[in-house]
Amino acid sequence: MIIAETIKDSIAVKQRMLDNETLSEEIQAMAELCIETFQHGGKVLFCGNGGSAADAQHLSAELSGRFNYDRAPLFSEALHVNTSFVTAVANDYSYEMVYARMVEAMGRKGDVLVALSTSGNSNNILKAAAKAKELEMKVIGFSGATGGKLLSLCDHLLLVPSKNTARIQEAHIMVGHILCDIIEQTIFPKKENNP
Repeated sequence: MIIAETIKDSIAVKQRMLDNETLSEEIQAMAELCIETFQHGGKVLFCGNGGSAADAQHLSAELSGRFNYDRAPLFSEALHVNTSFVTAVANDYSYEMVYARMVEAMGRKGDVLVALSTSGNSNNILKAAAKAKELEMKVIGFSGATGGKLLSLCDHLLLVPSKNTARIQEAHIMVGHILCDIIEQTIFPKKENNP
């Protein structure tokens, strides 16, 4: 019973997303912002907590490594991957400052921060987004139904129509893959030898 119900629930969330034309337009706008940033020599940074940190690392790797085919790498990184930095800043300042501190170190005007928070209310994500805005970076948010406090800090915000954390995260990785696909195909059009 739980298997079928979970699959049906996941499909229902994605169907609501598919039926929402505004959401599709927002995803396209996110992709175009990232493309413009990369084409002008900028970078796309990702941050999240828990499962969203895993998604941040996953998606940044798709851009900096490769997604569907071989091409040049893009400058993208998840802000939590240096555990010495994370633990030092959490100890010396606070966990709330971990991502803001790394945004300040790595971010530049015109770069993009992709902030993942299913609730939209994670303090370390909010502080990172606020620091990004202060540095004149663009902020893309991935959140759940309401967007929480993250809503006011984003240039573009993905609102997944669900309050269930697992369903929201499943949708985040799907949309992340869509973004990677659009970015890769636009910046590096497929050649004959790329399947």
